[in-house]
Amino acid sequence: MVELLTLTVERRESVGKRRNRRLREGGKTPAVLYGHKKEVVNLSVATDSLEAALRHGSRFVILGGDVKERAFIKDVQWNTWGDRVLHVDFTRVSEHEHVQLSVPVVLRGEAAGLKDGGVVKQHLHKIEIEAEPTTAPEHLDVVINDLGFNEQIRVADIVAPEGVKILVDPETLVVECSEQVVVEVSDEVPADGEEPEVVGRKKAEGEEAE
Repeated sequence: MVELLTLTVERRESVGKRRNRRLREGGKTPAVLYGHKKEVVNLSVATDSLEAALRHGSRFVILGGDVKERAFIKDVQWNTWGDRVLHVDFTRVSEHEHVQLSVPVVLRGEAAGLKDGGVVKQHLHKIEIEAEPTTAPEHLDVVINDLGFNEQIRVADIVAPEGVKILVDPETLVVECSEQVVVEVSDEVPADGEEPEVVGRKKAEGEEAE
């Protein structure tokens, strides 16, 4: 059984950017709770407690305080630098209820094709999954050690943890190791008064063809 952390929350009646900014300055993070066809509740939670839960890897939590519910951390909004939580969405869940969520795809290892001059290109950065809250992973790892030159890994090749169902088309491209494309940029500068040539430009009416 996964250890459940308790987050103390408070109802917030006032919403809006200014109010949210004041909350964050006061060490609290604005949040919202929804699900199970019940009312949507605007909440606030202590930022240090929330960040501690996220560091712990906890997505399934117990809410205490003004609202007492079992909840799943459905979505977390971070600032541009990814070091501060701006907002969190909680959804009501029971212990064995399946939830759908999007988790990051993390590449592990070094592709064998790099030795042959290949470049690793990741095409899928997030993936939709379904799992019980207590077994939902923070991310899905994709090991690329055996990825050779001109080879690809698709969703069908990902081995999901037990109890986790991937909801994306199996043929979706995740990552490939292919030849690096070099774009040549001309250093030539047009002479004064001379227009640069536009490839494929349609000749204006009355303009002589070359």
